[in-house]
Amino acid sequence: MQKLLCLLKTPSSAPLNFLSKPYFTSNSSPLYRCLRSYKSTRTSSSDYTEISMASSATLKLPTPIEEGLGRRFWIKFKNDWTQALYTPFVVCLAAGNLKMDTFRDYITQDVHFLRAFVQAYEMAEECADDDDAKVGICELRKSVLEELKLHDSFVKEWGFDLHKGSTPNSATIRYTDFLLATATGKVEGVKAPGKLATPFEKTKLAAYTLGAMTPCMRLYAFLGKELQALVDPSEDIHPFQKWIDNYASESFQAAALQTEDLLDKLSVSLTGEEINIIEKLYQQAMKLEIEFFLAQPIDQKTVVPLSKEHNPAEQCLMLFSDFDLTCTIVDSSAILAEIAIITAPKLDHTQSGNQLARMSSADLRSTWGELSKQYTEDYEQCIESILLSDKGEGFNYKGLLKALEHLSDFEKKANLRVIDSGVLKGLNIEDIKRAGERLILQDGCSNFFQSAVRNDKLNTCIHVLSYCWCGDLIRSSFSSGGINSVNVHANEFIYGDSLSTGKIVKKVESPIDKVQAFKNILENCSKDQKNLTVYIGDSVGDLLCLLEADVGIVIGSSSSLRRLGSHFGVSFVPLFPGLIKKQKQCSEQSLYSWKGLSGVLYTVSNWAEIHAFILGA
Repeated sequence: MQKLLCLLKTPSSAPLNFLSKPYFTSNSSPLYRCLRSYKSTRTSSSDYTEISMASSATLKLPTPIEEGLGRRFWIKFKNDWTQALYTPFVVCLAAGNLKMDTFRDYITQDVHFLRAFVQAYEMAEECADDDDAKVGICELRKSVLEELKLHDSFVKEWGFDLHKGSTPNSATIRYTDFLLATATGKVEGVKAPGKLATPFEKTKLAAYTLGAMTPCMRLYAFLGKELQALVDPSEDIHPFQKWIDNYASESFQAAALQTEDLLDKLSVSLTGEEINIIEKLYQQAMKLEIEFFLAQPIDQKTVVPLSKEHNPAEQCLMLFSDFDLTCTIVDSSAILAEIAIITAPKLDHTQSGNQLARMSSADLRSTWGELSKQYTEDYEQCIESILLSDKGEGFNYKGLLKALEHLSDFEKKANLRVIDSGVLKGLNIEDIKRAGERLILQDGCSNFFQSAVRNDKLNTCIHVLSYCWCGDLIRSSFSSGGINSVNVHANEFIYGDSLSTGKIVKKVESPIDKVQAFKNILENCSKDQKNLTVYIGDSVGDLLCLLEADVGIVIGSSSSLRRLGSHFGVSFVPLFPGLIKKQKQCSEQSLYSWKGLSGVLYTVSNWAEIHAFILGA
């Protein structure tokens, strides 16, 4: 809304540079979504002040510009630590049905790791020039020694012996080698250990060491709080409650914060280039932590990743997705409107006889404003009228379907007004394709689809179902990212001499059209294979498809979607807690299942969660 309203008010002759900065628009249907703003859960990394957590709680963090490096890096690398949350080891641990042999192996490997952690703290303490910093690092080292004692108590409490003479596995070795190499100065741009001549050089090395240790502390503090929030007091005592309580404790939370504070203190006089080195060390440590979790032997059925039990010879993983504000940061109708306004003739410009007659840019702004105002008012009335209907008990799919038939009639009339107005006339197909190529997708979206397509172990089919008026915009967006196998189901412009005539081939205009397209795709699939369907969407227009799919994933925080869904008995469950519940039901004897029309939809805040759940880390 913000960008388009600016266009409606301000004359512009600028080139097509409207995708240079992300902006956010509401999520319902095409015109409404580009013209009504909402407080998005997604912002650029520099604007974050809080992070939505998988347990639906919120981890509040001060503005990173004003705060320290640790907090800033934690926010920046949220996609990495999200992967850690969705590893089979963490999911089984949270569910309480992790096999004890696996936990024993983990404790054994963690002992090797913690001993290296103690060594790294010792070396950082030696390098720190500030007395207060030395004391702080000493305290952290002692806390790790206490953590090792806790591991001993696990051994005694559960009656198993740590593997005598056990050796660290390859993931543990990579992690400990990295820590100790960093602590001894084997970092790019740092002098050899014996040549640290000045206090500044020593302090810098201490900062690098803390940079490599901070992500582990913050990740475990996060996991402790996250898992503690999911413990059900009405159930039997969680077998790993002691482990969870330790990392959720105030003392461990304080230790994680102290590590970050020390990193800030030691880094205060470093250059921007040296801060960049710390950032790289932080990310590398986070990746090694994820590898550490993934290396734990899991000899049991797990709900993650979803693709784990996939047999490409017999099954097809059907991935369906909406496009506008599910994949994109900007609604496509806003982009098409901007192309129309920017390329429109000025008031004093005389069009040649062979040109397609078009409105001036000023008239376009005015017409868009009138259309958007009418749409906004009518849409809100339509939604409110649906919500005035009687609210039944339980999941009522038939009632929802009937209600959305009413909304579909409204959507088609609104589209007809747009077409009749002539605002879509005269757009050059090359401008549209260029806009698609430059379209900013949600963080992690392209990577998810690229990974799904390139995974040779999967038999995957990807379909994008969209209200977008122009399928060419969608296809160019995906093809620019090397994703050419996406099947696009959207409306299409009708062209004459590469210019849009203002008319469209109507294919997907409403929730009813979307769900019918979804069903038609499945009906045309091979009957010789089983399909597991996943639908990812963000708006009311996706609601029927989300419910029909075996797994429906809602991304973002559309209030109209949740209000309407809840009115008809739809349950919205944060994905991670939902998976923990599924994992609890999963045993060697009983299989969990995913089935459409259950009335349950899973919510996520970003594509990293979707990637970790479906494809794994």
